[in-house]
Amino acid sequence: MPTRAIRVLPAPARFDDALRKHGAPPLAAAAIDTLQINLGKRCNQACLHCHVEAGPNRSESMSAATAERLVALLERSPAVRTVDITGGAPELNPHFRDLVRAARARERAVIDRCNLTILFEPGQDDLDRFLAEHRVHVIASLPCYGPENVEQQRGGGVFAKSIAALRRLNQLGYGAEGSELRLDLVYNPLGPSLPGDQAALERSYKERLAADHGLRFHSLYTITNMPIRRFAHALERDGQLEAYMRLLVENFNPGAVAGLMCRSQINIGYDGALYDCDFNQMLELASSAPSRARASHRVVDRAAEHGRENDGRDEIVRLDTFRPPTIWDIDSFAELHERRIATGEHCFGCTAGAGSSCGGALLA
Repeated sequence: MPTRAIRVLPAPARFDDALRKHGAPPLAAAAIDTLQINLGKRCNQACLHCHVEAGPNRSESMSAATAERLVALLERSPAVRTVDITGGAPELNPHFRDLVRAARARERAVIDRCNLTILFEPGQDDLDRFLAEHRVHVIASLPCYGPENVEQQRGGGVFAKSIAALRRLNQLGYGAEGSELRLDLVYNPLGPSLPGDQAALERSYKERLAADHGLRFHSLYTITNMPIRRFAHALERDGQLEAYMRLLVENFNPGAVAGLMCRSQINIGYDGALYDCDFNQMLELASSAPSRARASHRVVDRAAEHGRENDGRDEIVRLDTFRPPTIWDIDSFAELHERRIATGEHCFGCTAGAGSSCGGALLA
């Protein structure tokens, strides 16, 4: 079991204190209607802003047994209407397509959070057709409508491949007005700033992608970069982490709290662990869901470790190991309704400005 080690961000305020200051109760879930599944950390890209620290050299990947357990729980959870699949590049997981088929067979909407270039990886030649056949909602990453910013954030050659992938999706009917094949794009800032106005950016994207490439899509989602993992490391390296945290705290918007995605979803790690959101997962900040084996500990006598009798001058410490609750601890996702949500200072990222979620800005 991993040792629990959650880094404290250098924020000038605590998130729970900000809620209290504005008269809001502690954050709690409502009914769960979305199941977000992280299939693992393997990806064909290694983006600078990635909160997962995904990349080609990562091996963490959901097993068949875990995927099958999720399908069984989905069967027992009629209130869950959407299955939101992410990663890494979720399509690289060998059970991705089986999960999609199982969810669609049970009349659930399915979202694939797609980096677009995955369509050109070996073994993915028919991925676009598979997604269309199963009416999968594609939410695709494209942090700018021009190559410079995209390639600075996501790597050389990514922009051209992304445009080619969008063209293939368009040819299948994705992004067309009135089409059931929904295609949405995701924008996130290149550096330590808040996203611009979502509606204005959407207009700019539509105009430029149509004029420059003949492409179409339905909606643009703006998402705030979270000060977690790879992006946090970059901020710290450049001496910008404290300033970015101050920016998020100073732009706290209590109006965004009601729409936070953690209130209506549960997030599943590749190993079946339960989290309130994908950001909490990467911080090992477990859900308060019921667990049958949450923690264990051992007492270490530093003197005894060195063959000495402890005369009171040597430290006796307790080392805690931690296992978050998992999908094997519950019989239905309904058990997770109204649970207390685990929070941290990174939560200011979802409540700054117009708010942020996997579905874009929370406020107009």
